[in-house]
Amino acid sequence: MSIYAISDLHLSFGENKPMNIFGENWTNHEEKIKKDWQKKVKENDWVLMPGDFSWAMYLEDTYKDFEYLNCLPGKKILLKGNHDYWWTTLTKMRAYLKENDFENIDFIYNNSYLCENKIIVGTRGWSEQEEKPEKIIKRENLRLEMSLKNGVEQYGKDKEIIVCMHYPPFNSYEKQELSFIETMKKYNVKKCIYGHIHGSEAQKEAFNRRI
Repeated sequence: MSIYAISDLHLSFGENKPMNIFGENWTNHEEKIKKDWQKKVKENDWVLMPGDFSWAMYLEDTYKDFEYLNCLPGKKILLKGNHDYWWTTLTKMRAYLKENDFENIDFIYNNSYLCENKIIVGTRGWSEQEEKPEKIIKRENLRLEMSLKNGVEQYGKDKEIIVCMHYPPFNSYEKQELSFIETMKKYNVKKCIYGHIHGSEAQKEAFNRRI
């Protein structure tokens, strides 16, 4: 069994939002993703998806996007991104999936999962472009800690933890006690995956470091 990660699919089967505004390499990106996915991912694999799954504004408008995802192999775990306006409560989203027989999809939302010997947790995070930074960082850090606590309490302290975030888990905000990195250190997290950054210019901001 393998764990894969992919973010920012920005599916728009129910919306008129072509992604090739970010460059011609995005033309028919859904088919490119599908072809590569089917080549690599097996049914018992997991795929972590940290945000910006669909351009839909409301949950009921996501049907075609979830249908596309449901037909791909593997168990998919979705996290909220800054453009996932359709995102609602965990109860409503799970009910929607059940009503439509989308059986291999679930969500990270103050909860956790065990994938063999790895605990999967996460939260959306924060961008410096957002207003009220202290309030939002505090909220997102609380959600991250809730997810981490849930995982440790359910599955034990001896397992590797993988944190999923939509935004990169670092910022230049002066309140360092609110740092996502510090929260991860507290739980001995060594691996965090994130999305949000796409397009040739934005990718220059991609960042890798040891936690």
